[in-house]
Amino acid sequence: MTSSVFLVVLCLSLWLGARVRGDCGPCAPDSCPPVACQVPELLVKDGCGCCPQCLSVEGEECGGRGERRARCAAGLVCVSQPRTGGTEGTGLCVCEEDGAVCGSDGRSHRSICALHLRSWAEAHAGRGGIHKVHDGECKLAPVITLAPKRIHNITGAQVYLSCEVKAVPTPVITWRKVTESPKGTKLLEDLPGDRVNVAVQIRGGPSRHESTGWVLINPLMKEDEGIYQCHATNMVGETHAEGTIKVVEQLKVKRSHHRTSENKK
Repeated sequence: MTSSVFLVVLCLSLWLGARVRGDCGPCAPDSCPPVACQVPELLVKDGCGCCPQCLSVEGEECGGRGERRARCAAGLVCVSQPRTGGTEGTGLCVCEEDGAVCGSDGRSHRSICALHLRSWAEAHAGRGGIHKVHDGECKLAPVITLAPKRIHNITGAQVYLSCEVKAVPTPVITWRKVTESPKGTKLLEDLPGDRVNVAVQIRGGPSRHESTGWVLINPLMKEDEGIYQCHATNMVGETHAEGTIKVVEQLKVKRSHHRTSENKK
């Protein structure tokens, strides 16, 4: 049964049920309050077949009393949920088909009901409708949302570089140090390797579908100076970003500070 047919059947059955119960008075269209639905597909008549009313979408209130009681759109059911400030005898509209879906717009939608609502809105905006591509969220190649920074510090200090990556499915994040061979060929050294002063850590977050990777160096040594690469990959693709560490030897800093002090005398 298509959505439009389902809406017609739903409205007719509710209208007939109200008439049979005799709880509908004379219809006075001029006294009906104005309504503005998100999309025309949600506009119906109330339980008495008199005034216009918007069907509720996912997460909106449903139920209540009288001919103005809220009703869910096609594909949703009214589920009673105790909540602070809620009206007695009401619930929330919940999609019958649970779970996220990937739409032809390349975006993940929290449910097929949310996709249908978005499809209606896009169609009325002249951009064409949206259909489901597959169940589950859309796959996304890694995108680095926060790249490693440039760090300038002295030997003996503790420093770290971090990067944040968004991807679906969850990406694998690795760290590498960029070096050059005697012949000038670019080399990538996987970290931490055999470096006792280097540690690498990965965790999920800070947001959904994001992962964060760190490389921690303690104590910082002169040979740690250079370019560090955050590399992320999943089944869809891969990407990388680079940060740098500049190291000044602590002895040179002390000598410079001493000369400055001498000059001030």
